[in-house]
Amino acid sequence: MLENKIRGFEIAKGYEDKDIHLPVRKTKYAAAYDIEAAEDIVIPPFQLGGKPTLIPTGLKAYCQNDEFYMLLNRSSGPKKGLVMANSIGIIDADYYENETNDGHFFFQYYNVLDHDIEIKKGDTIGQVIFQKYLTIDNDNAQGTRTGGFGSTDKK
Repeated sequence: MLENKIRGFEIAKGYEDKDIHLPVRKTKYAAAYDIEAAEDIVIPPFQLGGKPTLIPTGLKAYCQNDEFYMLLNRSSGPKKGLVMANSIGIIDADYYENETNDGHFFFQYYNVLDHDIEIKKGDTIGQVIFQKYLTIDNDNAQGTRTGGFGSTDKK
């Protein structure tokens, strides 16, 4: 699956010809990689019972089996009215190239302002941090991912 790759980003299927930029860290000591929107999106104001707006990134990411990556809001996000629906997105290593969506990851946002927020293709919408995780002594997880977004909740 990873063929000597450790961790990184790739363009997701269907976005190869859409001028998607691979994420970069902006400074030498930055922990996170900045992620851009893959297309223009309008996020309407929050309404009780409404669903978050999914913002496509056109990206997938790979990492080692004992790692995951976190999707995080930018520090300026709430000031601009953007609040991540799930606070922090956790994406497991086996999400990469899954059969449902190739591992394409999205950001989920609510708009807490009283007017639409326009996101333009190329706007920085969030950040990604890669991280290792630990397991407990008697961990014996044997499951296999069978889909993409939200598939571990399906029974």
